Amino acid sequence: MSEEGDVVAVPEVAAEETPLKPALDPLTAVQEVLKKALVYDGLARGLKECAKALDSRRAHLCLLASDCDEPNYVKLVEALCAEHNISLMHVPEAKKLGEWAGLRKLDQAGEARKVVGCSCVVIKNYGEETDALQYLLEHLKNSS
Repeated sequence: MSEEGDVVAVPEVAAEETPLKPALDPLTAVQEVLKKALVYDGLARGLKECAKALDSRRAHLCLLASDCDEPNYVKLVEALCAEHNISLMHVPEAKKLGEWAGLRKLDQAGEARKVVGCSCVVIKNYGEETDALQYLLEHLKNSS
C-alpha cells in the first residue's frame, strides 16, 4: 500500500505507429484528387463543359484520355489548355477516367457498374488540400 506522497511507477506503453500510406504514383494521386473534387462539385465532364471551363479560365487541371479516337476533340482540348496555360495530363483509358469522375453506378457491394467513358475532365475546384494533391501538383511542375 502506498501513501499519498509515494510515486507509483506506471509501465510505459509503446506508442502505436500510424500505418504508412502506400507510395503515390500519378494515377493514384489523380484518382484521389478527382474523388475530393467530385465531393466539392469541382468537376467539368465532357467536351462542352470542359471547353466552357477552359475558355473561361476557371480550370486548374485538365485530364484527357489517351484512347480518345476523335482527333479534333484532342486538338481542341490541347489548344485550349496551351492558350490559357492550364496543365494537361493524359490518362490511359476513358473508362477509368469516367469511373474516377463519378460517371458510374455502384452496386450493393460497392463495385462500379455501368461505367460511362469520359474523354475529358477538368478540375475547377480541388476541394481539400491533401497529400495526393500536393504530390500531383509537384509531379506536374516537374514534368513541365
